Amino acid sequence: MCSVVGYSGPRLCRQMILEGLSRLEYRGYDSSGFACINATSKLASVKTQGGIQQLNLKIATQEMGVSISSSGENNLDGTLAIGHTRWSTHGVSTDTNAHPHFDCHKSIAVVHNGIIENFVLLKEKLQLAGHHFVSQTDTEVVAHLFEDEIKTKSLEKAVLSVVTKLQGAYALLIISEKYPDYLIAVRKSSPLCLGVADKEIFVASDVTAFTDKTDQVVFLPDESFVLISGTDYHVYNYFGERIYPPVQKNTCIWLSEGKSGYEHYMLKEIYEQKRVIIDTVNFLRGNTAAVMQQLNISPETVQDIQNIHFIGCGTSWHAGLIGEYFMQEIAQVATQSFLASEFRYKKFFSYPRTLTIIISQSGETADSLEALRLLSASKQPTVALANVASSSMVREADGFLLTQAGQEIAVASTKAFTSQIAALYIFAHWVAHSKGLITNKAIARAHEELFVAGEILENSIERYKFDIVARIAPYYAKYKNFIFLGRHISFPFALEAALKLKEIAYIFVDCYPAGELKHGPLALIDAQTPVVLFSCLDEVIYKKLYGNAQEVKARSGHLIVFAFEHQKDLIALADTVFIFPKVNPLLAPLVMTGLVQFFVYQIALLLERPIDRPRNLAKSVTVE
Repeated sequence: MCSVVGYSGPRLCRQMILEGLSRLEYRGYDSSGFACINATSKLASVKTQGGIQQLNLKIATQEMGVSISSSGENNLDGTLAIGHTRWSTHGVSTDTNAHPHFDCHKSIAVVHNGIIENFVLLKEKLQLAGHHFVSQTDTEVVAHLFEDEIKTKSLEKAVLSVVTKLQGAYALLIISEKYPDYLIAVRKSSPLCLGVADKEIFVASDVTAFTDKTDQVVFLPDESFVLISGTDYHVYNYFGERIYPPVQKNTCIWLSEGKSGYEHYMLKEIYEQKRVIIDTVNFLRGNTAAVMQQLNISPETVQDIQNIHFIGCGTSWHAGLIGEYFMQEIAQVATQSFLASEFRYKKFFSYPRTLTIIISQSGETADSLEALRLLSASKQPTVALANVASSSMVREADGFLLTQAGQEIAVASTKAFTSQIAALYIFAHWVAHSKGLITNKAIARAHEELFVAGEILENSIERYKFDIVARIAPYYAKYKNFIFLGRHISFPFALEAALKLKEIAYIFVDCYPAGELKHGPLALIDAQTPVVLFSCLDEVIYKKLYGNAQEVKARSGHLIVFAFEHQKDLIALADTVFIFPKVNPLLAPLVMTGLVQFFVYQIALLLERPIDRPRNLAKSVTVE
């Protein structure tokens, strides 16, 4: 899930490219690079291990030793350029493996988001033909293929010939000294769009790279490429036919408000969750007609639904697991959640009277998109639950439901998860109302319950934060392993909490349904492995959880408990306890969310982790 940015126009564009890349750096940041056709019509480039800050430093260093052309132009800048930030799939993070990649004569530069699945075979053939490779990446084969094809073919036919040889998912930007006025962009199963202005054209993996430069956007269709020269562009499909994708109004806004005084974006976003819940509720209840139109589900269809399936990855899958309980308890609809990365590779059954909701913060998650496309090909009705209105998922699903999290910059999701939970809670009530199970009064009560949950979420952080910072986090930061437990609706929340500790603190966590302790995991319990237990407000489940807590303590386990008022027996067992007011039992995970995130954040801070950009990860996972 790298990011690519390109420009064609009258202006020197290096700073614009770097600014666009910095906005998309959440997609990958282990290396970065820039290439342009400079004032002498030569290819100039710079690339480095590390993100945009490191790239800027290297550019500054390199410029000290680079001459200025006779016209006074900088040889490391131009009016036609491409840039890249990388999340590695092939090859370790080094200057050599950073993009762009080049042909044998370094006259062609390629940047790439995605995976070339057959690159090993292609590379072997090219090496036998005399091509010399310098990197470990899959991307480099594209430059060498293009080098061969433009020797004898027109630009359009050369691109066609290259793409017919590639297997996988990719968004490619290519520039060449042979065609110094052309920027080539190629898309297959990886997001890519054009920003069209009066005198210039931008290309990027996401509209946020250029959203303040133009409000006119063209989303390139799958299996298409575009030849851009100045402000002119021609789009073709993989059959070589000219196509005319529409120019659309871009409604996305880039907010450059920064961290607003917080040390990290993650901390800022943790504190934004109460507002996100309020915004989500107000948006969904204040725009009912528009939202129902976007969902594209008739009341008759809703009444006929017998099954709901959720599909997602990581945090979004956890939101779906929690959403299962909403749909089953409130709407009384049989519901299952599936991991997108596994869904496509199991035997597929087309179920009648089934609605599938694909959950993704970015709306570009590759595994989830491919699951959506499989369902669409089978004529299964789909709805995308996403945070980005312009995303591929929103455009390709039959309907969509937008969360109101706003821009989430930190890689580890916080407020996006919260907004998904709030949206699913309201959606479950909508379905129940359409089926005649609840009244308008119950929907209004659900809105108020979410407001209360948001208030408790924020107040709980304020209640415990000084103790966490001063005493609790320093104590637990020394442990290397944790076990997280939950039951019923608190188990998927335990999975999400465990993921956060793994993501930003790099601490190993094993997570189980608490009832499974006796089937093996009890062997792991000792005084050196803290056990974190998330309680429930269902009385039957609570009694079972209390029994599981007893099992832990009977084996000298150290117990951290997230409990609710009046759960005195469980509270008394805990070595460390956080206590929350009672809410609707289905919203128990929501009220615990902020404090768990804050607790994990403080541990990561003490361990001096790069909290907003954890190692090996990226925000928008656009490769399988």
